[in-house]
Amino acid sequence: MPAVLRHDWSRDEVLALFALPFPDLMHRAATAHRENFDPREVQVSTLLSIKTGGCPEDCAYCPQSARYNTGLKAHKLLTVEEVVAKAQQAKDAGASRFCMGAAWRSPKDKDVAQVAEMVSAVKALGLEACATLGMLNGEQANTLKNAGLDYYNHNLDTAPEFYGDVIKTREYQDRLDTLEHVRNVGLKTCCGGIVGMGESREQRAGLLQTLANLPEHPGSVPINRLVQVEGTPLHGTALLDPFEFVRTIAVARLIMPQSVVRLSAGRAEMSEELQAMCFLAGANSIFYGEKLLTTGNPDVEADQALFVRLGLVPMQVTQAPHDHGARTVHADVLCADGDGARACAA
Repeated sequence: MPAVLRHDWSRDEVLALFALPFPDLMHRAATAHRENFDPREVQVSTLLSIKTGGCPEDCAYCPQSARYNTGLKAHKLLTVEEVVAKAQQAKDAGASRFCMGAAWRSPKDKDVAQVAEMVSAVKALGLEACATLGMLNGEQANTLKNAGLDYYNHNLDTAPEFYGDVIKTREYQDRLDTLEHVRNVGLKTCCGGIVGMGESREQRAGLLQTLANLPEHPGSVPINRLVQVEGTPLHGTALLDPFEFVRTIAVARLIMPQSVVRLSAGRAEMSEELQAMCFLAGANSIFYGEKLLTTGNPDVEADQALFVRLGLVPMQVTQAPHDHGARTVHADVLCADGDGARACAA
């Protein structure tokens, strides 16, 4: 029976899910996962930073901000040829989706045109294409759609009431407006947030409530665990309890039952046992490769071994002529080598 998708969650309802006894929450989340997905399948994505550093924003978590001294070496926009080479490596390593991230507040039209060329080239390899470039207007979103882009990533980061504690150079409504532009042209959204930034459980619930109450549930919901980078304002923040992180994954699965829930940034600091609990709680996507934009990620061989030990298999995209988002089917093995990147909350 298809899941009932709600867009009217109250904060109290979401908090009540967070407060369930851990065994009950895990059981409910795993059941919802099985009702909507094959629990053995994990969608594997690779994220490449196509333009690194120099961002004018003041996001307190981000080493790519020009305001912070983090030792990050900036680089200009990569060429189409460089991106295609990385996308081919990702495909050879078992990735089914290739994501391109650029550290812009909002790209210029000429930047979007260049990224559109990259999107078309990535699609020609048979991969799903995702981009995260900052704020977009409607025309820019349409340019990317016409190039074949499948998903646009634009995270909400946190609850509306905590947002101003993390970012002051962009309003929450700016993020909602970009998501609206993306939906209006028929692109799928990849939208989640970051936990462990010093927010309360109520504010974590507020992030998930806002995501679930969007006009359409995001196709992908990346849940980032804060990666603390020296030089950023959030370096030194108290670490989030691992069980609270698992609860966040489980609640996301329950209130957005048909969305792909992705373990994103922070996976390098997670034990294999914690990752396994997240998969049991309904996570069914990872970023794959040695690097996520500017911070470390579990390496390919370690992910391959973990998949084998847990009996998991990666999804692979089956492209239909006019449906870039066709249902994926799994492969039985992960392939050899590859390069990847980190989901920065754009």
